[in-house]
Amino acid sequence: MSREITLSKAVNEAIAEEMRRDPTIFLIGEDVAEAGTPFKVLSGLVEEFGPERIIDTPISEPGFMGLAVGAAMTGSRPIVDLMFGDFLFLVMDQLCNQAAKTHYMSGGKLNVPLVLRTNLGATRRSAAQHSQSLHALVAHIPGLKVALPSSAYEAKGLLKTAIRDDNPVVIFEDKLMYNDKAPVPEEEYLIPFGKAAVRREGRDITLVATSSMVQVALATADLLDRDGISAEVIDPRTIVPLDEETIIASVRKTSRAIVIDEGHQNFGITGEIASRISEKAFYHLDAPVMRMGAMHVPVPFSPALEDLTVPTPEAVAENARLSVRGELFHAA
Repeated sequence: MSREITLSKAVNEAIAEEMRRDPTIFLIGEDVAEAGTPFKVLSGLVEEFGPERIIDTPISEPGFMGLAVGAAMTGSRPIVDLMFGDFLFLVMDQLCNQAAKTHYMSGGKLNVPLVLRTNLGATRRSAAQHSQSLHALVAHIPGLKVALPSSAYEAKGLLKTAIRDDNPVVIFEDKLMYNDKAPVPEEEYLIPFGKAAVRREGRDITLVATSSMVQVALATADLLDRDGISAEVIDPRTIVPLDEETIIASVRKTSRAIVIDEGHQNFGITGEIASRISEKAFYHLDAPVMRMGAMHVPVPFSPALEDLTVPTPEAVAENARLSVRGELFHAA
């Protein structure tokens, strides 16, 4: 049985259910206990599980990330709450040199069952140091899994899977979506990593979109439908592992593709997915694969400027029309 709940509530439920199931799980980060994080996602957890398992830390991201890596290596299953995804730069050694490599460097004798929860997304008026989408950074590192939920349903199912994984997982939630509601089952469910979802079926063009851009792609499909263009929308759910099979099968059917991601377009997720489509569906393509990501600029504080930096349904729809007509795309 389903009910509609917010993405924030879905994350809260996933953590609570897993902590009840497994006493080795604890959560650590800044303002995670009484404050419940700046987004109030974790409100109420400290009342149930106490400060021994919901642990407020000093403002020292490298310190508590290192503590969590050590705890994961020695029998615990920590969830690290990183207040903003922009703070990834502060924990890159602990995450990418330690957590990601320990299993390999120990000859398989040690695991690091750690989840790093953080967020991404612009257009919240948080300026250049609190608005970045940095998932491409960690997707580049072997040994890390990377999940990008696009709704409350995805957020709960992917987070529960991440917590049970014996490998380090980084899961990015879009900070603008915390109050968005979606149907979420009351009964337990898990969403497997590496299995994309076809959000909408179509025949003329494939839109591969991540995180919040899934909603942009669905709105784009509605706009295109008015023009008689049928768009298929693919949500990868995880970019590591990436479900190439579903993406390639869709592009072979539609013969056209646009890849949409809120991270910076240069050297990012859009380029990686587009290259795999070009390599594995080249002879099925009737047009070049298009990439649409954030502008290669620091995210502005000005609302009028910030809103221009990320893909919109109108911009994606215009490029889709050009693709279907066999015309050149607009520059990103």
